[in-house]
Amino acid sequence: MSSTTQVANQLPWNPNNTKFPSQKELPNIPGAPDGAAWVWGKNDEVGRLNLLTPQRVKASTAEIETGEMVRLDLPLNVPEKPAFGREVFQHSIKTLLEGVVYDDTYSMNTQSGTQWDGFRHFAHIDSKCFYNGAKGSDFVGETANNRCSIHHLAIHGIAGRGILLDYRHYAKTHNIAYDPYTTHSITMSELQACAASQGLDLRPESESGDVRIGDILLIRSGFVERYYEMSPEQRYAAGAAPHEDLCFAGLSREPALRDWLHDCYFAAVAGDSPTFEAWPVPEHETFLHESLLPLWGVPIGEMWDLEKLAQKCRARAKWTFFMTSSPANMPGGVGTHANATAIL
Repeated sequence: MSSTTQVANQLPWNPNNTKFPSQKELPNIPGAPDGAAWVWGKNDEVGRLNLLTPQRVKASTAEIETGEMVRLDLPLNVPEKPAFGREVFQHSIKTLLEGVVYDDTYSMNTQSGTQWDGFRHFAHIDSKCFYNGAKGSDFVGETANNRCSIHHLAIHGIAGRGILLDYRHYAKTHNIAYDPYTTHSITMSELQACAASQGLDLRPESESGDVRIGDILLIRSGFVERYYEMSPEQRYAAGAAPHEDLCFAGLSREPALRDWLHDCYFAAVAGDSPTFEAWPVPEHETFLHESLLPLWGVPIGEMWDLEKLAQKCRARAKWTFFMTSSPANMPGGVGTHANATAIL
């Protein structure tokens, strides 16, 4: 791929370019909130997934060495008691012909377990704009349509190079003690130190680092590990806690980390915690969700099972891999289970 730099004000942007503007260089877009990167066209529905071009997807298959597959979804019934008042997953078997033919039925909230937050999930709060100018009236009511629907992500597809930062292991081996069920904020400097311990340079490839345009960032903060250490009673109590009492480890919202997330041009980001960012968000800070989803068009994955993947990556001393995810092809949908697999 030849080196081509995207000019900030030359809209729409070309996803095949190899260098893109920093957050500080974003163009002012009429009618958009400050900091909006609605740059892929007025009718764009997939945001940073535009960066998963056929050329990049093909190149990312070079990450496959053994062909071993590692599933990244928790079982559909985990957690048994979802947080934030989300519905408990229900499964039943339907007998069509006893002893011969069976179906099954699911009742679920797509964001109760391993998930992608789609662009209908979270708005820019002050403007009440969702990605690329969509409004809540596009989702529900008499003028409802399919703007920002999850099925656009499904039709485009998600496949590319994944990169894992195992912060939980770094913390344990560097005397950083914390419970993933507390508001432990992972700072930019800690991420850099974690990456260095894995032999990774978190600068973009254009700056001689190891992060490539269109990479899918995965961060292990230890939620799944801690979940399985708890008793069923403890898990239920944690999930049933009032919204205002819920606490989870995750990324900080400091400017340096926000700049890094933007400027690396990840196609998507995901973690093992229920919130990706440290929770709760203090009143004086803006949500990381608010930057990633409505402003930049970056899907957020939450409650991914990164336990086996972390073990495999550590054993082979390689933290990048090919990965694929199949969002639900549900017109009008808000979120989806990830249906994600890493191929080593």
